[in-house]
Amino acid sequence: MKSIVYIAASLDGYIADRNNNLDWLETISNPDNIDTGFSDFLGRVDAIVMGRNTFEKVLSFGIDWPYPVPVFVCSTMLKEVPDELKSSVRIISGSPGEILSRLEKEGFTNLYIDGGRTIQNFLADDLIDEMIITTIPVLLGGGIPLFGELDNQLDFQLVSSEILLGQMVSSRFMRKPLQDQ
Repeated sequence: MKSIVYIAASLDGYIADRNNNLDWLETISNPDNIDTGFSDFLGRVDAIVMGRNTFEKVLSFGIDWPYPVPVFVCSTMLKEVPDELKSSVRIISGSPGEILSRLEKEGFTNLYIDGGRTIQNFLADDLIDEMIITTIPVLLGGGIPLFGELDNQLDFQLVSSEILLGQMVSSRFMRKPLQDQ
């Protein structure tokens, strides 16, 4: 099973501003609505594991549900999902390892891990294999950080980097095998 992070972050490492807003993600003009890789990425995964806060944020956008694969929302507080999403969204709880084990038994092999706390928990348990991080050239000065404290150093290697829309940098990192560390 492979766990992959795909996320945008500010230059100073935040994924949302102090008010949990994402408006700053739209500071780069994209008048032709060019897909910068997200659709291709979604084609690589067979399920999404996201945190409750991220799930609620996506619901607040007031758009059609954007994910073509099953979504598992990590939460002990959320008891149900809106009726229109019950066929594509399930609530799941447990440690990252327990969640991966359950989803692997269900036949999932490539998971998109999304949401600040969820990503941090999977990293803390050393369960992230790949990260695709798009850096937006803005300094937020505070907010929700992408990374949190870790008990141990985790080593990744840069696989590729590309400039998107002339201003953003998308970098792909793979977890270094333990024997390479």
